[in-house]
Amino acid sequence: MSIAKENEAPAPLPIGVAEESKKVPVTREELVVATAPLTQQAEQFRALRNSIHALNPDGAPRTVVVTSALRGEGKSTATLNLAFALAEMPGFKVLVIDANLHAPAIEGLFGLPRAQGLCELLSGRLPLDQAVRPTSVSGVAILGPGSKPRNPSELLASDRMRTLLRTLKQRYHYVLIDTPEATTTSDASLLGAMADGVVVVVRVATTPKSYVEQTCRALESLGANLLGTCMTGADAPNTARQSPR
Repeated sequence: MSIAKENEAPAPLPIGVAEESKKVPVTREELVVATAPLTQQAEQFRALRNSIHALNPDGAPRTVVVTSALRGEGKSTATLNLAFALAEMPGFKVLVIDANLHAPAIEGLFGLPRAQGLCELLSGRLPLDQAVRPTSVSGVAILGPGSKPRNPSELLASDRMRTLLRTLKQRYHYVLIDTPEATTTSDASLLGAMADGVVVVVRVATTPKSYVEQTCRALESLGANLLGTCMTGADAPNTARQSPR
């Protein structure tokens, strides 16, 4: 009987297989734009999409960070619903980056296994074409987090990350970046300063106003361009709100 060493490094993640990821259907009911496209909830994400797109009259490719003040506000779900809504626009290609290197969720919401991704790409161990995976939703691809690095903030703040975002804007109309909550790490603020805009997700009747204000101040202090808020968790379908700035 063998006993694993306490400090033994975990096995490396596999490389994602594009053809396999394209065959996995979206089934999570909270991803309403894909699973319940005719509902009022789905229309709210289309309204948010329209507001963001209206702030981009020249139609240039854009990078948008999606963050929240606290954990559990529906940030990752909102990111994917917004991606699906953007991909409904004719000819649009959208990439979702899971830059939450502490508690990633994008692959799980898609029902995909963990695979090498952002960390391996930024470390030079994986080419871009192998890091990005298509999905079963037309026009939407994902870049998962990959293996957790020793210092996530240092990796996300690197020149390689800036270069990557510039490269991705040559391939996609919109790049949505899912980040950790802004009050517990600096990752959202770091990426917000690099991106063209930031959307803050707020859960109705749950998130204290002071935390939302703190989050907005922290983002703006590092030069982030706040586009607006996305409200989640409303009880009635027609009470969702989005407020572009």
